[in-house]
Amino acid sequence: MTEFSFDALRRAPDVEADNLFAVDASDRLILDQADAALEETVGDPGRVVVIGDNYGALTLGAAAVLELHGIRVHQDALAGELALAANARRVTDLDLSGRFVNLPLSKQLLEDATVVLLQLPRSLAALDDIARAIAAYADPSVTVYAGGRVKHMTTAMNEVLAASFDSVTARLARQKSRVLIASGPRPGVGVALPRREFHDDVGLWICASGGAFAGTKLDIGTRFLLGHLDEMKPDAATAIDLGCGTGALAAALARARPGLAVIATDQSLAAVESATATMEANGLADRVDVVRDDALSGFDDGSADLVVLNPPFHTGSTVHAGIALKLFEAAGRVLAPGGELWTVFNSHLSYRAALQRAVGATRQVDRNAKFTVMVSTKR
Repeated sequence: MTEFSFDALRRAPDVEADNLFAVDASDRLILDQADAALEETVGDPGRVVVIGDNYGALTLGAAAVLELHGIRVHQDALAGELALAANARRVTDLDLSGRFVNLPLSKQLLEDATVVLLQLPRSLAALDDIARAIAAYADPSVTVYAGGRVKHMTTAMNEVLAASFDSVTARLARQKSRVLIASGPRPGVGVALPRREFHDDVGLWICASGGAFAGTKLDIGTRFLLGHLDEMKPDAATAIDLGCGTGALAAALARARPGLAVIATDQSLAAVESATATMEANGLADRVDVVRDDALSGFDDGSADLVVLNPPFHTGSTVHAGIALKLFEAAGRVLAPGGELWTVFNSHLSYRAALQRAVGATRQVDRNAKFTVMVSTKR
């Protein structure tokens, strides 16, 4: 067996900090509970699927310790994909890059799979999408080992899994983590249907997959920022909706300004799929480019006149400003001189100094009981 140390895993290019970790006890517990089933696949590549692997612990643990090949992996976050690739090259003497392939949640990911290792998502809608896809596409003998931290798990997760599988059992908790085991895919469950909702107040369809933040609802921070579209750099030729989610800001900008070139970008695959559907539903598919990208890494310096941003205030399940700060710095790099970054965030967060450092002069545009809107001008 190949020597493998979970402690060697890193989160990069995602935010790294002393209270943020690349691996937790649930990763180890999932692999431990699935050990016998995984061993049965040795010599039969392509039977193991990993879903929701944060930074590579599940994939690389199986690939290195059990010497598995042909592992198919679905990670929603691009930063997670990049971290997995980097960890595969770095954490062992044997380069594990050739042992796995990243795929979207699809038949290609799951066909003929007999073992699925799953880090439980926080969203029940996301879990339902995943469970339905496994039941629809995997081998009928498939067993799902779904784990997480006990504090983030609810009995509703068992119920969601039970809607797609005949058997769902909970194993004993260990180190504040637990694994649910699901088997017996129910016939005829079918994959999740598209979700969309029309919002009369803004005149937009919002489309969302289960893993998209806020689903088909219009996030109240985004709604607050939408009220200032007319003030956002009137002479802008190019605009980026950074961390676009379901694409509401990008769609509203494109509709309000026919001459504006708009790009919607997010590192979440669920967000990109949702934003793409939102543009199609509103007749804007030819007006807005939707791109999966991590913090504008694929964009040239000084290439945008306007960036709009409703940044997350947490990293995974941990409240942390790291992602917001990373996005502020990315916007500052990509904005052309005189370009504007418009942000909305919870009013208790003190982001003005960070915005001024990353972009330039920053002023408050609006504020209510919960949210603050600010505009920063690139120096």
